[in-house]
Amino acid sequence: MCTVTYVKNENITILTSNRDEAISRPAALYPQTYVVNGKKIIFPKDTKANGTWFAVSEEGSVAIVLNGADKKHVSKGPYRRSRGLILLDILSAANPVEAKETIDLDNIEPFTLILYTGSVLYQFRWDGNKKETVELDPEANHIWASATLYSEEVRAKRNELFKDYLTIHETPTPEEMLFFHEFTEGNDKENGLVINRNDFLKTVSITQCVIENNRVYINYNDLISHNINKESILIL
Repeated sequence: MCTVTYVKNENITILTSNRDEAISRPAALYPQTYVVNGKKIIFPKDTKANGTWFAVSEEGSVAIVLNGADKKHVSKGPYRRSRGLILLDILSAANPVEAKETIDLDNIEPFTLILYTGSVLYQFRWDGNKKETVELDPEANHIWASATLYSEEVRAKRNELFKDYLTIHETPTPEEMLFFHEFTEGNDKENGLVINRNDFLKTVSITQCVIENNRVYINYNDLISHNINKESILIL
């Protein structure tokens, strides 16, 4: 829920997400297909709140959530509903693009949602008071990091690291993007892409989807158990 990249490589689209979480939180279930509001959606499930941070629908739409909006906020919980369930509410709607604008977010903690649907890419933010949607260039490359865990300076540095990496890897493969997410700034356990803050807060997994032709491939790397899970879904 804390570092996300979007990369367009010729005919494939790659979205990759690192999840930073307290190690006391129960382990997530590996990605599998669920039926949510009558729609098939594949996602890793957070067993505490039953939501997710990364999901792909049977139409090939992808939604990824990060904690916080553009600035760090003070939690005012308990909140009415988890952000991981809000993600599923939006993605399982008949029209996710419209759903993000009409969904009731009263008493929901601030978040950033990346929504890729029908070759259109959106950044949607809720800061606790207002919604903001920005349509992004789907042919460009993008990176996000959670404002709740990373300062503005650290996020700016990540942008530069991302640009530098893509200068070397102009058309990165899914494997190269997984390498970026796992090993960039590997010695910096506080603010590298894979963190370990006093054995309390860790990057616990990396989730990636690769959209190619009429199929989406999902790679899930559990960094705690060191297991790798692969799934795929045929786009309707």
